[in-house]
Amino acid sequence: MTTVSTGVVSAAEGWLAQDPDPETRDELTALLARVSDGDADSAAELADRFASRLQFGTAGLRGELGAGSNRMNRVLVAQAAAGFAAFLVRREEKPSIVIGYDGRTNSDVFARDTAEIMAAAGVAATLLPRALPTPVLAFAVRHLDASAGVMVTASHNPPRDNGYKVYLGGADHGSQIVSPTDGEIAEEIERVAATTSVLDLSRSDDYATAGDDLVMDYVRLTAAVAGTPAGREKQPRVVYTALHGVGWEVARRVFATAGFTEPIPVAEQAAPDAAFPTVAFPNPEEPGAMDLSFETATRVGADLILANDPDADRLAVAIPGAGGAADPAWRQLTGNEVGALLGWRAAERLTATSTTGSLAASIVSSPALREVARQYDLDYVDTLTGFKWVSRVDGLAYGYEEALGYLVDPAKVRDKDGISAAVDMLALASELVTQGSSLAEHLRAFDARFGAFASSQVSLRVSDLSEIPRITSGLRASVPTEIGVHPVERLDDFAEGFEGFPPGDILRFWLSGDERHDGARVIVRPSGTEPKLKVYIDAWSTTGDAVARREAADAVVADLDAGVRELLR
Repeated sequence: MTTVSTGVVSAAEGWLAQDPDPETRDELTALLARVSDGDADSAAELADRFASRLQFGTAGLRGELGAGSNRMNRVLVAQAAAGFAAFLVRREEKPSIVIGYDGRTNSDVFARDTAEIMAAAGVAATLLPRALPTPVLAFAVRHLDASAGVMVTASHNPPRDNGYKVYLGGADHGSQIVSPTDGEIAEEIERVAATTSVLDLSRSDDYATAGDDLVMDYVRLTAAVAGTPAGREKQPRVVYTALHGVGWEVARRVFATAGFTEPIPVAEQAAPDAAFPTVAFPNPEEPGAMDLSFETATRVGADLILANDPDADRLAVAIPGAGGAADPAWRQLTGNEVGALLGWRAAERLTATSTTGSLAASIVSSPALREVARQYDLDYVDTLTGFKWVSRVDGLAYGYEEALGYLVDPAKVRDKDGISAAVDMLALASELVTQGSSLAEHLRAFDARFGAFASSQVSLRVSDLSEIPRITSGLRASVPTEIGVHPVERLDDFAEGFEGFPPGDILRFWLSGDERHDGARVIVRPSGTEPKLKVYIDAWSTTGDAVARREAADAVVADLDAGVRELLR
Protein backbone atom coordinates (compact mmCIF):
# COMPACT_ATOMS: atom_id res chain seq x y z
CA MET A 1 0.00 0.00 0.00
CA THR A 2 1.31 3.45 -0.90
CA THR A 3 1.40 6.00 1.92
CA VAL A 4 1.91 9.73 1.64
CA SER A 5 3.92 11.85 4.05
CA THR A 6 2.30 14.39 6.34
CA GLY A 7 4.51 17.01 4.69
CA VAL A 8 2.95 16.32 1.30
CA VAL A 9 -0.56 16.43 2.76
CA SER A 10 0.27 19.68 4.56
CA ALA A 11 1.64 21.18 1.33
CA ALA A 12 -1.53 20.15 -0.50
CA GLU A 13 -3.76 21.69 2.16
CA GLY A 14 -1.75 24.92 2.08
CA TRP A 15 -2.06 24.99 -1.70
CA LEU A 16 -5.79 24.41 -1.50
CA ALA A 17 -6.23 27.33 0.89
CA GLN A 18 -4.81 29.80 -1.66
CA ASP A 19 -6.11 28.36 -4.94
CA PRO A 20 -8.33 30.92 -6.72
CA ASP A 21 -9.50 28.40 -9.34
CA PRO A 22 -12.68 26.48 -8.41
CA GLU A 23 -11.91 23.69 -10.86
CA THR A 24 -8.51 22.84 -9.43
CA ARG A 25 -9.81 23.38 -5.87
CA ASP A 26 -12.49 20.76 -6.46
CA GLU A 27 -9.96 18.46 -8.12
CA LEU A 28 -7.58 18.68 -5.15
CA THR A 29 -10.34 18.40 -2.55
CA ALA A 30 -11.54 15.15 -4.13
CA LEU A 31 -7.97 13.81 -4.35
CA LEU A 32 -7.30 14.55 -0.66
CA ALA A 33 -10.55 12.79 0.28
CA ARG A 34 -9.48 9.66 -1.60
CA VAL A 35 -6.09 9.76 0.09
CA SER A 36 -7.79 10.06 3.46
CA ASP A 37 -9.84 6.96 2.61
CA GLY A 38 -6.60 5.05 2.06
CA ASP A 39 -6.60 4.87 -1.75
CA ALA A 40 -3.04 3.95 -2.77
CA ASP A 41 -3.24 5.30 -6.33
CA SER A 42 -4.48 8.66 -5.04
CA ALA A 43 -1.66 8.79 -2.49
CA ALA A 44 0.88 8.22 -5.28
CA GLU A 45 -0.76 10.91 -7.39
CA LEU A 46 -0.74 13.41 -4.52
CA ALA A 47 2.93 12.73 -3.93
CA ASP A 48 3.65 13.30 -7.61
CA ARG A 49 1.79 16.62 -7.53
CA PHE A 50 3.45 17.97 -4.37
CA ALA A 51 6.73 16.16 -3.72
CA SER A 52 8.44 18.55 -6.15
CA ARG A 53 7.82 21.80 -8.00
CA LEU A 54 7.83 22.66 -11.71
CA GLN A 55 11.25 24.20 -12.15
CA PHE A 56 11.56 27.63 -13.70
CA GLY A 57 14.46 27.58 -16.17
CA THR A 58 15.60 28.97 -19.51
CA ALA A 59 12.43 27.56 -21.08
CA GLY A 60 10.32 29.19 -18.35
CA LEU A 61 7.67 26.80 -17.08
CA ARG A 62 5.97 23.92 -18.85
CA GLY A 63 3.92 21.02 -17.55
CA GLU A 64 0.58 19.28 -17.24
CA LEU A 65 -2.45 21.27 -16.14
CA GLY A 66 -3.78 20.45 -12.67
CA ALA A 67 -3.62 21.30 -8.99
CA GLY A 68 -0.26 21.11 -7.27
CA SER A 69 3.22 22.58 -7.25
CA ASN A 70 4.31 20.10 -9.94
CA ARG A 71 1.51 21.13 -12.31
CA MET A 72 0.55 24.22 -14.34
CA ASN A 73 -2.22 26.15 -12.58
CA ARG A 74 -3.23 29.62 -11.41
CA VAL A 75 -1.32 29.39 -8.13
CA LEU A 76 1.94 28.50 -9.87
CA VAL A 77 1.42 31.16 -12.55
CA ALA A 78 0.60 33.85 -9.96
CA GLN A 79 3.78 33.00 -8.05
CA ALA A 80 5.76 33.12 -11.29
CA ALA A 81 4.25 36.47 -12.28
CA ALA A 82 4.92 38.02 -8.86
CA GLY A 83 8.48 36.71 -8.79
CA PHE A 84 9.19 37.89 -12.34
CA ALA A 85 7.67 41.29 -11.50
CA ALA A 86 9.99 41.61 -8.50
CA PHE A 87 12.96 40.77 -10.73
CA LEU A 88 11.94 43.43 -13.28
CA VAL A 89 11.31 46.12 -10.67
CA ARG A 90 14.71 45.43 -9.13
CA ARG A 91 16.35 45.47 -12.58
CA GLU A 92 14.84 48.66 -14.03
CA GLU A 93 13.40 51.93 -12.83
CA LYS A 94 10.35 51.81 -15.12
CA PRO A 95 9.94 48.23 -16.36
CA SER A 96 7.37 47.19 -18.93
CA ILE A 97 6.06 43.87 -20.19
CA VAL A 98 3.92 42.54 -23.03
CA ILE A 99 1.93 39.34 -22.48
CA GLY A 100 0.57 36.94 -25.08
CA TYR A 101 -1.31 33.66 -25.04
CA ASP A 102 -2.37 30.88 -27.37
CA GLY A 103 -5.54 28.77 -27.57
CA ARG A 104 -4.69 26.13 -24.97
CA THR A 105 -6.78 25.52 -21.87
CA ASN A 106 -6.39 28.43 -19.40
CA SER A 107 -3.87 30.31 -21.55
CA ASP A 108 -6.07 33.41 -21.49
CA VAL A 109 -6.64 33.06 -17.72
CA PHE A 110 -2.93 32.74 -16.98
CA ALA A 111 -2.21 35.75 -19.21
CA ARG A 112 -4.76 37.97 -17.44
CA ASP A 113 -3.48 36.86 -14.03
CA THR A 114 0.00 37.87 -15.13
CA ALA A 115 -1.15 41.25 -16.44
CA GLU A 116 -3.03 42.07 -13.22
CA ILE A 117 -0.16 41.08 -10.93
CA MET A 118 2.44 42.87 -13.07
CA ALA A 119 0.37 46.07 -13.18
CA ALA A 120 -0.08 46.08 -9.39
CA ALA A 121 3.65 45.53 -8.87
CA GLY A 122 4.56 48.63 -10.88
CA VAL A 123 5.31 47.01 -14.24
CA ALA A 124 3.61 48.69 -17.20
CA ALA A 125 1.77 45.74 -18.73
CA THR A 126 0.27 45.30 -22.20
CA LEU A 127 -1.88 42.27 -23.01
CA LEU A 128 -2.18 41.09 -26.60
CA PRO A 129 -5.75 41.47 -27.88
CA ARG A 130 -6.58 37.76 -28.35
CA ALA A 131 -5.02 34.33 -28.73
CA LEU A 132 -2.11 34.82 -31.13
CA PRO A 133 1.04 33.01 -32.29
CA THR A 134 4.20 33.06 -30.19
CA PRO A 135 6.10 34.98 -32.92
CA VAL A 136 3.66 37.89 -32.55
CA LEU A 137 4.52 38.11 -28.86
CA ALA A 138 8.26 37.85 -29.57
CA PHE A 139 7.83 40.60 -32.18
CA ALA A 140 5.87 42.79 -29.74
CA VAL A 141 8.67 42.74 -27.16
CA ARG A 142 11.01 44.39 -29.68
CA HIS A 143 8.39 46.48 -31.46
CA LEU A 144 7.09 48.04 -28.24
CA ASP A 145 10.59 48.28 -26.74
CA ALA A 146 9.33 46.38 -23.70
CA SER A 147 11.57 45.28 -20.86
CA ALA A 148 10.18 41.78 -21.04
CA GLY A 149 7.60 39.45 -22.52
CA VAL A 150 5.63 36.42 -21.40
CA MET A 151 3.97 33.97 -23.77
CA VAL A 152 1.53 31.51 -22.26
CA THR A 153 1.90 28.42 -24.44
CA ALA A 154 3.06 24.82 -24.37
CA SER A 155 3.90 24.98 -28.08
CA HIS A 156 3.59 21.44 -29.50
CA ASN A 157 3.36 19.59 -26.16
CA PRO A 158 0.49 17.19 -25.40
CA PRO A 159 -3.01 18.69 -25.12
CA ARG A 160 -3.10 18.68 -21.30
CA ASP A 161 0.05 20.79 -21.00
CA ASN A 162 0.56 24.52 -20.76
CA GLY A 163 3.59 26.71 -20.24
CA TYR A 164 5.06 30.12 -19.51
CA LYS A 165 7.81 31.34 -21.87
CA VAL A 166 9.83 34.40 -20.87
CA TYR A 167 11.65 36.97 -23.03
CA LEU A 168 13.80 39.99 -22.15
CA GLY A 169 14.16 43.24 -24.05
CA GLY A 170 16.92 45.81 -23.75
CA ALA A 171 20.37 44.29 -24.10
CA ASP A 172 18.74 40.88 -24.68
CA HIS A 173 16.98 42.24 -27.81
CA GLY A 174 13.78 40.26 -27.21
CA SER A 175 15.40 36.82 -26.94
CA GLN A 176 14.34 34.14 -24.51
CA ILE A 177 16.08 34.18 -21.15
CA VAL A 178 19.33 32.28 -20.57
CA SER A 179 21.40 31.45 -17.52
CA PRO A 180 22.06 33.06 -15.03
CA THR A 181 18.93 35.19 -15.51
CA ASP A 182 16.67 32.17 -15.18
CA GLY A 183 18.18 31.42 -11.76
CA GLU A 184 17.69 35.00 -10.58
CA ILE A 185 14.02 34.93 -11.60
CA ALA A 186 13.56 31.48 -10.05
CA GLU A 187 14.90 32.79 -6.72
CA GLU A 188 12.28 35.55 -6.71
CA ILE A 189 9.54 33.06 -7.56
CA GLU A 190 10.64 30.74 -4.75
CA ARG A 191 10.64 33.66 -2.32
CA VAL A 192 7.05 34.53 -3.25
CA ALA A 193 5.98 30.89 -2.96
CA ALA A 194 7.58 30.54 0.48
CA THR A 195 6.30 33.76 2.02
CA THR A 196 3.05 34.85 0.37
CA SER A 197 -0.38 33.41 -0.35
CA VAL A 198 -1.34 34.22 -3.92
CA LEU A 199 -4.66 35.47 -2.55
CA ASP A 200 -2.69 38.26 -0.83
CA LEU A 201 -0.91 39.37 -4.00
CA SER A 202 -1.99 42.81 -5.15
CA ARG A 203 -3.82 42.93 -8.47
CA SER A 204 -4.77 45.78 -10.77
CA ASP A 205 -6.74 46.11 -13.98
CA ASP A 206 -4.63 49.12 -14.91
CA TYR A 207 -3.00 47.42 -17.86
CA ALA A 208 -3.25 48.13 -21.58
CA THR A 209 -4.64 45.87 -24.27
CA ALA A 210 -2.83 46.10 -27.59
CA GLY A 211 -4.83 46.92 -30.69
CA ASP A 212 -4.93 45.09 -33.98
CA ASP A 213 -2.46 47.64 -35.34
CA LEU A 214 0.28 45.70 -33.54
CA VAL A 215 -0.77 42.51 -35.30
CA MET A 216 -0.96 44.34 -38.61
CA ASP A 217 2.60 45.64 -38.12
CA TYR A 218 3.74 42.05 -37.64
CA VAL A 219 1.79 40.98 -40.73
CA ARG A 220 3.23 43.78 -42.88
CA LEU A 221 6.84 43.18 -41.86
CA THR A 222 6.52 39.41 -42.15
CA ALA A 223 4.98 39.65 -45.62
CA ALA A 224 7.99 41.71 -46.69
CA VAL A 225 10.16 38.60 -46.24
CA ALA A 226 8.68 37.29 -49.51
CA GLY A 227 10.11 40.24 -51.45
CA THR A 228 8.43 41.61 -54.56
CA PRO A 229 6.14 39.48 -56.76
CA ALA A 230 8.58 39.82 -59.66
CA GLY A 231 9.89 36.40 -60.61
CA ARG A 232 7.03 34.49 -58.98
CA GLU A 233 4.23 34.96 -61.48
CA LYS A 234 3.15 31.34 -60.99
CA GLN A 235 2.20 29.89 -57.63
CA PRO A 236 1.94 26.36 -56.32
CA ARG A 237 -1.36 25.07 -54.99
CA VAL A 238 -0.84 25.08 -51.21
CA VAL A 239 -2.52 23.30 -48.30
CA TYR A 240 -2.00 24.81 -44.85
CA THR A 241 -2.71 23.42 -41.39
CA ALA A 242 -2.59 25.14 -38.01
CA LEU A 243 -2.90 21.80 -36.14
CA HIS A 244 -5.74 23.22 -34.01
CA GLY A 245 -3.50 26.11 -33.01
CA VAL A 246 -3.49 29.88 -33.46
CA GLY A 247 -1.56 30.16 -36.72
CA TRP A 248 -4.25 30.38 -39.40
CA GLU A 249 -5.68 33.85 -38.77
CA VAL A 250 -2.29 35.57 -38.87
CA ALA A 251 -0.74 33.32 -41.53
CA ARG A 252 -3.56 33.90 -44.01
CA ARG A 253 -3.20 37.68 -43.54
CA VAL A 254 0.54 37.43 -44.13
CA PHE A 255 0.07 35.35 -47.30
CA ALA A 256 -2.50 37.79 -48.64
CA THR A 257 -0.38 40.85 -47.85
CA ALA A 258 2.59 39.22 -49.60
CA GLY A 259 0.45 38.75 -52.72
CA PHE A 260 -0.12 34.99 -52.56
CA THR A 261 -3.31 33.14 -53.35
CA GLU A 262 -4.86 32.00 -50.08
CA PRO A 263 -3.81 28.46 -49.19
CA ILE A 264 -6.43 25.78 -48.73
CA PRO A 265 -6.74 25.18 -44.99
CA VAL A 266 -7.20 21.78 -43.43
CA ALA A 267 -10.69 22.70 -42.27
CA GLU A 268 -10.81 20.31 -39.31
CA GLN A 269 -7.63 21.87 -37.86
CA ALA A 270 -7.97 25.54 -38.81
CA ALA A 271 -9.59 26.93 -35.64
CA PRO A 272 -7.93 26.84 -32.21
CA ASP A 273 -9.13 23.86 -30.19
CA ALA A 274 -7.48 23.06 -26.85
CA ALA A 275 -8.61 19.43 -27.11
CA PHE A 276 -6.64 18.85 -30.35
CA PRO A 277 -9.28 16.30 -31.40
CA THR A 278 -7.76 15.07 -34.67
CA VAL A 279 -4.19 14.41 -33.48
CA ALA A 280 -2.76 12.26 -30.71
CA PHE A 281 0.19 14.63 -30.32
CA PRO A 282 0.05 18.16 -31.85
CA ASN A 283 3.60 18.13 -33.16
CA PRO A 284 4.11 17.97 -36.95
CA GLU A 285 7.18 15.79 -36.37
CA GLU A 286 5.08 13.07 -34.71
CA PRO A 287 3.61 10.16 -36.70
CA GLY A 288 0.00 10.83 -37.69
CA ALA A 289 0.02 14.56 -37.04
CA MET A 290 0.15 15.38 -40.77
CA ASP A 291 -2.28 12.72 -41.96
CA LEU A 292 -5.21 15.11 -42.52
CA SER A 293 -2.88 17.45 -44.40
CA PHE A 294 -1.84 14.63 -46.71
CA GLU A 295 -5.49 13.65 -47.27
CA THR A 296 -6.54 17.23 -48.01
CA ALA A 297 -3.59 17.86 -50.32
CA THR A 298 -4.25 14.69 -52.28
CA ARG A 299 -7.96 15.53 -52.61
CA VAL A 300 -7.37 19.08 -53.93
CA GLY A 301 -4.29 18.26 -56.02
CA ALA A 302 -1.91 20.43 -54.04
CA ASP A 303 1.75 21.00 -54.84
CA LEU A 304 2.91 21.93 -51.35
CA ILE A 305 1.90 21.51 -47.70
CA LEU A 306 2.80 24.06 -45.04
CA ALA A 307 2.11 23.24 -41.38
CA ASN A 308 2.59 25.32 -38.28
CA ASP A 309 2.63 23.81 -34.82
CA PRO A 310 -0.07 25.03 -32.38
CA ASP A 311 1.69 28.28 -31.41
CA ALA A 312 3.07 28.75 -34.94
CA ASP A 313 6.72 29.12 -34.06
CA ARG A 314 7.69 26.01 -36.05
CA LEU A 315 7.15 25.03 -39.68
CA ALA A 316 6.79 21.65 -41.37
CA VAL A 317 6.90 21.27 -45.15
CA ALA A 318 5.77 18.39 -47.35
CA ILE A 319 6.09 17.95 -51.10
CA PRO A 320 4.73 15.40 -53.59
CA GLY A 321 6.89 12.34 -53.95
CA ALA A 322 7.83 9.01 -52.47
CA GLY A 323 6.86 9.40 -48.86
CA GLY A 324 6.75 6.99 -45.97
CA ALA A 325 4.18 4.50 -44.83
CA ALA A 326 1.81 7.23 -43.64
CA ASP A 327 1.21 8.49 -47.18
CA PRO A 328 3.47 7.42 -50.06
CA ALA A 329 2.16 10.30 -52.16
CA TRP A 330 3.76 12.89 -49.88
CA ARG A 331 7.24 13.37 -48.49
CA GLN A 332 7.67 15.48 -45.40
CA LEU A 333 10.97 17.33 -45.50
CA THR A 334 13.23 17.11 -42.50
CA GLY A 335 14.03 20.18 -40.44
CA ASN A 336 17.56 20.00 -41.79
CA GLU A 337 16.35 19.99 -45.41
CA VAL A 338 14.13 23.02 -44.86
CA GLY A 339 16.88 24.69 -42.85
CA ALA A 340 19.40 24.19 -45.64
CA LEU A 341 17.08 25.54 -48.36
CA LEU A 342 16.10 28.62 -46.35
CA GLY A 343 19.77 29.13 -45.44
CA TRP A 344 20.75 29.03 -49.10
CA ARG A 345 18.02 31.54 -49.81
CA ALA A 346 19.28 33.79 -46.98
CA ALA A 347 22.81 33.64 -48.38
CA GLU A 348 21.52 34.60 -51.83
CA ARG A 349 19.64 37.54 -50.28
CA LEU A 350 22.76 38.78 -48.52
CA THR A 351 24.81 38.49 -51.71
CA ALA A 352 22.19 40.28 -53.81
CA THR A 353 22.14 43.23 -51.39
CA SER A 354 25.91 43.21 -50.72
CA THR A 355 25.12 42.71 -47.05
CA THR A 356 27.17 40.85 -44.49
CA GLY A 357 25.76 38.67 -41.76
CA SER A 358 26.14 35.43 -39.87
CA LEU A 359 24.41 32.12 -40.45
CA ALA A 360 23.87 30.00 -37.35
CA ALA A 361 22.47 26.65 -36.28
CA SER A 362 22.40 24.53 -33.16
CA ILE A 363 25.24 22.01 -32.89
CA VAL A 364 22.86 19.09 -33.45
CA SER A 365 21.65 20.53 -36.75
CA SER A 366 23.15 19.46 -40.09
CA PRO A 367 26.60 20.73 -41.15
CA ALA A 368 24.97 21.76 -44.45
CA LEU A 369 24.49 25.38 -43.37
CA ARG A 370 28.17 25.71 -42.51
CA GLU A 371 29.01 24.71 -46.08
CA VAL A 372 26.55 27.28 -47.45
CA ALA A 373 28.24 29.96 -45.34
CA ARG A 374 31.69 28.84 -46.52
CA GLN A 375 30.79 29.03 -50.20
CA TYR A 376 29.19 32.47 -49.78
CA ASP A 377 32.07 33.74 -47.60
CA LEU A 378 29.75 34.37 -44.64
CA ASP A 379 30.39 33.90 -40.95
CA TYR A 380 28.96 30.74 -39.46
CA VAL A 381 28.28 29.97 -35.78
CA ASP A 382 27.36 26.74 -34.02
CA THR A 383 25.29 27.28 -30.87
CA LEU A 384 23.96 25.19 -28.04
CA THR A 385 20.58 23.60 -28.68
CA GLY A 386 17.67 26.02 -28.35
CA PHE A 387 16.66 29.23 -30.06
CA LYS A 388 17.55 31.24 -26.98
CA TRP A 389 21.13 30.63 -28.14
CA VAL A 390 20.65 30.83 -31.92
CA SER A 391 18.89 34.19 -31.63
CA ARG A 392 21.80 35.74 -29.71
CA VAL A 393 24.45 35.29 -32.40
CA ASP A 394 26.10 38.60 -33.29
CA GLY A 395 25.15 39.89 -36.72
CA LEU A 396 22.64 37.08 -37.22
CA ALA A 397 21.09 37.03 -40.70
CA TYR A 398 19.55 33.55 -40.52
CA GLY A 399 19.41 30.74 -38.02
CA TYR A 400 17.71 27.40 -37.59
CA GLU A 401 17.55 24.22 -35.54
CA GLU A 402 16.67 20.80 -36.85
CA ALA A 403 13.50 20.56 -34.73
CA LEU A 404 11.58 22.63 -37.35
CA GLY A 405 12.63 26.03 -36.00
CA TYR A 406 13.73 28.80 -38.40
CA LEU A 407 14.52 32.50 -38.04
CA VAL A 408 14.58 34.23 -41.42
CA ASP A 409 14.10 37.86 -40.32
CA PRO A 410 16.03 38.50 -37.08
CA ALA A 411 15.64 42.27 -37.41
CA LYS A 412 11.94 41.78 -36.62
CA VAL A 413 11.90 38.95 -34.11
CA ARG A 414 14.54 37.08 -32.09
CA ASP A 415 12.94 33.67 -31.86
CA LYS A 416 11.95 30.96 -34.27
CA ASP A 417 9.01 32.05 -36.39
CA GLY A 418 6.99 29.48 -38.31
CA ILE A 419 4.92 32.09 -40.17
CA SER A 420 7.82 34.09 -41.59
CA ALA A 421 9.51 30.80 -42.51
CA ALA A 422 6.28 29.69 -44.24
CA VAL A 423 6.03 32.82 -46.36
CA ASP A 424 9.72 32.59 -47.26
CA MET A 425 9.28 28.95 -48.29
CA LEU A 426 6.17 29.81 -50.29
CA ALA A 427 8.08 32.58 -52.08
CA LEU A 428 10.86 30.13 -52.91
CA ALA A 429 8.39 27.52 -54.17
CA SER A 430 6.64 30.14 -56.32
CA GLU A 431 9.89 31.32 -57.87
CA LEU A 432 10.81 27.72 -58.67
CA VAL A 433 7.42 27.00 -60.26
CA THR A 434 7.77 30.16 -62.34
CA GLN A 435 11.16 28.88 -63.52
CA GLY A 436 9.66 25.48 -64.37
CA SER A 437 11.33 23.82 -61.39
CA SER A 438 10.21 22.51 -57.98
CA LEU A 439 11.37 22.12 -54.41
CA ALA A 440 12.34 18.50 -55.13
CA GLU A 441 14.59 19.64 -57.98
CA HIS A 442 15.95 22.45 -55.81
CA LEU A 443 16.99 19.90 -53.20
CA ARG A 444 18.91 18.03 -55.90
CA ALA A 445 20.49 21.32 -56.97
CA PHE A 446 21.60 21.84 -53.38
CA ASP A 447 23.26 18.40 -53.40
CA ALA A 448 25.02 19.23 -56.65
CA ARG A 449 26.35 22.56 -55.42
CA PHE A 450 27.08 22.05 -51.73
CA GLY A 451 27.17 18.27 -51.33
CA ALA A 452 24.53 15.84 -50.14
CA PHE A 453 23.86 15.99 -46.38
CA ALA A 454 21.77 13.26 -44.78
CA SER A 455 20.61 13.00 -41.18
CA SER A 456 18.55 10.91 -38.79
CA GLN A 457 17.80 10.76 -35.10
CA VAL A 458 17.58 7.97 -32.53
CA SER A 459 15.80 8.51 -29.20
CA LEU A 460 16.07 6.23 -26.19
CA ARG A 461 13.32 6.85 -23.65
CA VAL A 462 14.21 5.97 -20.04
CA SER A 463 12.07 5.40 -16.97
CA ASP A 464 14.90 6.43 -14.64
CA LEU A 465 16.77 9.65 -15.51
CA SER A 466 19.94 8.28 -13.89
CA GLU A 467 20.16 5.89 -16.85
CA ILE A 468 21.18 8.74 -19.16
CA PRO A 469 24.42 9.77 -17.38
CA ARG A 470 25.20 6.07 -16.87
CA ILE A 471 25.08 5.54 -20.65
CA THR A 472 27.09 8.64 -21.51
CA SER A 473 29.67 7.84 -18.79
CA GLY A 474 30.00 4.37 -20.28
CA LEU A 475 30.65 5.84 -23.73
CA ARG A 476 33.33 8.09 -22.25
CA ALA A 477 34.97 5.25 -20.36
CA SER A 478 34.98 2.94 -23.36
CA VAL A 479 34.98 5.03 -26.51
CA PRO A 480 33.79 2.89 -29.44
CA THR A 481 36.35 2.38 -32.17
CA GLU A 482 33.61 2.23 -34.78
CA ILE A 483 29.88 2.80 -35.14
CA GLY A 484 28.32 0.48 -37.65
CA VAL A 485 31.16 -0.17 -40.07
CA HIS A 486 32.57 3.36 -39.81
CA PRO A 487 35.76 4.02 -37.81
CA VAL A 488 35.60 6.67 -35.08
CA GLU A 489 38.34 9.25 -35.72
CA ARG A 490 37.92 11.34 -32.58
CA LEU A 491 35.57 12.27 -29.76
CA ASP A 492 34.69 15.80 -28.65
CA ASP A 493 33.63 15.60 -24.99
CA PHE A 494 31.75 18.66 -23.73
CA ALA A 495 31.74 17.52 -20.07
CA GLU A 496 34.30 20.13 -19.04
CA GLY A 497 33.37 22.61 -21.76
CA PHE A 498 34.61 22.54 -25.36
CA GLU A 499 35.75 25.26 -27.77
CA GLY A 500 33.86 28.01 -25.97
CA PHE A 501 30.80 25.91 -25.12
CA PRO A 502 29.93 25.58 -21.43
CA PRO A 503 30.17 22.18 -19.71
CA GLY A 504 27.43 19.76 -20.74
CA ASP A 505 26.70 16.08 -21.06
CA ILE A 506 27.31 16.07 -24.81
CA LEU A 507 29.47 13.67 -26.83
CA ARG A 508 30.34 14.29 -30.49
CA PHE A 509 31.91 11.45 -32.46
CA TRP A 510 33.59 12.14 -35.80
CA LEU A 511 33.78 9.22 -38.24
CA SER A 512 36.08 8.61 -41.17
CA GLY A 513 35.04 9.07 -44.77
CA ASP A 514 35.80 6.73 -47.66
CA GLU A 515 35.75 6.76 -51.45
CA ARG A 516 32.00 7.50 -51.52
CA HIS A 517 31.49 10.00 -48.69
CA ASP A 518 33.47 12.74 -46.96
CA GLY A 519 32.70 11.89 -43.33
CA ALA A 520 30.02 11.59 -40.68
CA ARG A 521 29.24 12.58 -37.14
CA VAL A 522 27.18 11.26 -34.24
CA ILE A 523 26.12 13.52 -31.34
CA VAL A 524 24.77 12.10 -28.08
CA ARG A 525 22.98 14.33 -25.58
CA PRO A 526 20.10 14.21 -23.08
CA SER A 527 16.81 15.73 -24.19
CA GLY A 528 16.15 19.08 -22.56
CA THR A 529 12.41 18.48 -22.26
CA GLU A 530 11.77 14.73 -22.05
CA PRO A 531 13.24 11.67 -20.27
CA LYS A 532 15.18 10.68 -23.38
CA LEU A 533 18.71 10.23 -24.59
CA LYS A 534 18.89 11.68 -28.10
CA VAL A 535 21.38 10.79 -30.80
CA TYR A 536 21.81 12.91 -33.92
CA ILE A 537 23.40 11.32 -36.99
CA ASP A 538 24.79 13.22 -39.97
CA ALA A 539 26.78 12.20 -43.05
CA TRP A 540 27.80 14.05 -46.20
CA SER A 541 29.25 13.40 -49.63
CA THR A 542 30.71 15.49 -52.45
CA THR A 543 31.74 12.52 -54.58
CA GLY A 544 30.06 11.98 -57.95
CA ASP A 545 26.92 13.63 -59.26
CA ALA A 546 23.97 14.71 -57.11
CA VAL A 547 22.32 11.28 -57.28
CA ALA A 548 25.48 9.43 -56.27
CA ARG A 549 26.13 11.86 -53.44
CA ARG A 550 22.60 11.45 -52.09
CA GLU A 551 22.75 7.66 -52.27
CA ALA A 552 26.09 7.59 -50.47
CA ALA A 553 25.08 9.98 -47.68
CA ASP A 554 21.77 8.18 -47.12
CA ALA A 555 23.51 4.78 -47.01
CA VAL A 556 26.01 5.97 -44.39
CA VAL A 557 23.26 7.42 -42.21
CA ALA A 558 21.26 4.17 -42.46
CA ASP A 559 24.28 2.16 -41.37
CA LEU A 560 25.07 4.56 -38.52
CA ASP A 561 21.44 4.51 -37.40
CA ALA A 562 21.60 0.73 -37.06
CA GLY A 563 25.00 0.98 -35.39
CA VAL A 564 23.79 3.51 -32.84
CA ARG A 565 20.81 1.35 -31.92
CA GLU A 566 23.14 -1.62 -31.41
CA LEU A 567 25.51 0.53 -29.35
CA LEU A 568 22.72 1.73 -27.06
CA ARG A 569 21.18 -1.73 -26.78
